[in-house]
Amino acid sequence: MVAAAVQNTVNRIGTLVEKGPIQDVQVNVSRIERWVSMLAGAALIADGVRRQSLGGMVQGLLGGSLLYRGLTGHCHLYGVLGVNTAEHPRGQRASIPATEGVKVEHSITINRAAAELYRFWRNLENLPRVMRHLDSVKMTGGGRSHWVARGPLGKSIEWDAEIITERENELIGWRSLAGSTVATAGSVHFVPLSGNRGTEVRVVLKYDPPAGQVGAAVAWLFGASPEREMSEDLERFKSFMEIGRAEVTQMQP
Repeated sequence: MVAAAVQNTVNRIGTLVEKGPIQDVQVNVSRIERWVSMLAGAALIADGVRRQSLGGMVQGLLGGSLLYRGLTGHCHLYGVLGVNTAEHPRGQRASIPATEGVKVEHSITINRAAAELYRFWRNLENLPRVMRHLDSVKMTGGGRSHWVARGPLGKSIEWDAEIITERENELIGWRSLAGSTVATAGSVHFVPLSGNRGTEVRVVLKYDPPAGQVGAAVAWLFGASPEREMSEDLERFKSFMEIGRAEVTQMQP
């Protein structure tokens, strides 16, 4: 019974796909959020079929609605609330407004001099060596750089950024350029500790994902925690600078 109900939902969605784009349906969900919805919906449907229970049937139907949301790009709740994440013009803004986006902050102590850590980070092309989600960073001149990161479902996300402030051996600040896929701004601070105890490295990052706060919450529910990723990246940075290879102790979820 459970499998039949879930299969019926999947069949209806399959019919929608075969018929092509649905007419007269307002697309009010962003591209990245649609991918997340489809991925989450497929996972819920598969787990619901496996459970073979009333709860599994409810889970499967919820997965079907998420899958429908991703395929059509329309969210009924967004329509009622007047929300539209499909169109999110960046304009010429230089940074992310305080009321938008996601802010992540983390610190770590590294047993190396601030000047050494600063030099490594200032050459942005080094960062993919210690940041797992980055595929590449290419310096393009004038304090600008091109970034490529791993996105949902193996897709790449690219953007351009510029360094907006720096104090040698102390601070590097950056922001994404207008028109980039991801709006982001952040800074890294290098603070020498007394008694030759190394350097405190503090990173403050703010970003506005294509799906906004809702997309960030959905990503977190399925295991993509920005706080955890930053913590592990800084652990790799510490390991690389102290012992010459990027390692991280696996954290418990």
